[in-house]
Amino acid sequence: MHMMVSRPEQWVKPMAVAGANQYTFHLEATDNPGALIKDIRENGMKVGLAIKPGTTVEYLAPWANQIDMALVMTVEPGFGGQKFMEDMMPKVHWLRTQFPTLDIEVDGGVGPDTVQKCAEAGANMIVSGSAIMRSDDPRSVINLLRNVCSEAAQKRSLDR
Repeated sequence: MHMMVSRPEQWVKPMAVAGANQYTFHLEATDNPGALIKDIRENGMKVGLAIKPGTTVEYLAPWANQIDMALVMTVEPGFGGQKFMEDMMPKVHWLRTQFPTLDIEVDGGVGPDTVQKCAEAGANMIVSGSAIMRSDDPRSVINLLRNVCSEAAQKRSLDR
């Protein structure tokens, strides 16, 4: 679950009861990320932590060892079809360098034309809505996104 809500604390238990296995919340939406991370874990879910484009990656860093996935938004949250913000890639790269085993997701404007930049920066999880849904051949787009990420991850492991 990627919860783009103002009070993510109130939705932890209902999402766990509904069967969610991961709960991603926006760091900007809570005053107490540590308590929320603990609550998510206590409810049997993995923890994802998202940051919006205007939030520095260093703001997420203190929580990185307590989460399963960091999500760098590559558009302003709220609606589909926005233009990919390439200037978010240094955040992805910094996270990959500092936390090599952390799952790093990008969300917003990601498709065949932008996935290579995401994967090379270090993203290993891709959210792609419009590029897939508006395609004449969604399956081939999904396969392309998956293959680009897999190849970049393999290259990173060989480079270590």
